[in-house]
Amino acid sequence: MPENTATADDFVGKKVIDREGISYGKVKHIHINQKTLIVSGVTIHQGFNKDYFLGADYIDKFTEETLLLGRPPIRTGIPAVDIDGHKIGKVKRLHKNPDTHELESIEIGDGLLHSKIISKSEIWGIGEKLILKVTKEGYKKLE
Repeated sequence: MPENTATADDFVGKKVIDREGISYGKVKHIHINQKTLIVSGVTIHQGFNKDYFLGADYIDKFTEETLLLGRPPIRTGIPAVDIDGHKIGKVKRLHKNPDTHELESIEIGDGLLHSKIISKSEIWGIGEKLILKVTKEGYKKLE
């Protein structure tokens, strides 16, 4: 087999981590564009019925044991905090463009029945928590 070549099966089951060492689960599927034969993304398995797709723009490289992400993905269930680190709620749902899988907005649950949908432009950063660009008071004023 040519140098720097591997089968997609070689990567199934490998741990998925970002640059901060945060683990996101394991590789379940490798998706390949049928026309270009280039990896278009991966499906990550994060436990019981928690599979999600990450596009190729998240992937930095595959190593012998892991899939390294160049940037952390936004995912459901993580805490959402304001710019000062005060807890607002949890990421409840991701709203993506059905054609491009590009994130458009997120829904943050801040109580049993209350949630708000905010634009991705309101996100300051992502890691173990989703950090918004606004303060808690600013979040309350968002429509």
